[in-house]
Amino acid sequence: MTPSPSPKLLFKQRLKSACAEILQQRIITATQAMQQAQESANSDEKSSAGDKHETGRAMGQIDRDMNARQLEEAKRELEIIHGISTESLHQKAGSGSVVVCADFTFFISLGLGTTSIDEKKIVFLSPSAPIAKLISGKMKGETFSMNGKVMEIKDVF
Repeated sequence: MTPSPSPKLLFKQRLKSACAEILQQRIITATQAMQQAQESANSDEKSSAGDKHETGRAMGQIDRDMNARQLEEAKRELEIIHGISTESLHQKAGSGSVVVCADFTFFISLGLGTTSIDEKKIVFLSPSAPIAKLISGKMKGETFSMNGKVMEIKDVF
């Protein structure tokens, strides 16, 4: 019989799932926007204004291309999230770790913004973000300064 994962590992898995959900929503939104831009470009009727038709088609293509880039970026980020292991606990802050402070909990994964999970304010950080670089390698009990405020790391896992 396999032992059940620790609460910390389960929480980490929830954070990873939340990241994947955010990225899945971005993929859906970008795909829909691409389709709408393409439909708009295809259905733009020629008007008596002459170049208006070609301008509308060109703008639709630009929108489609922008959304295609956003779609590819979201897919690439989703691959990164799937590559983050939630099977082990970390002793030091770094990629794939959760860093708990009094005001924030950081998940060093991708820069996806802030959300609330289990009534905790979660900040999804890219490993290359300035704050992630600032706390990288730090352990439970160590401090760092953020926006002029000294913060203590309550836990790392």
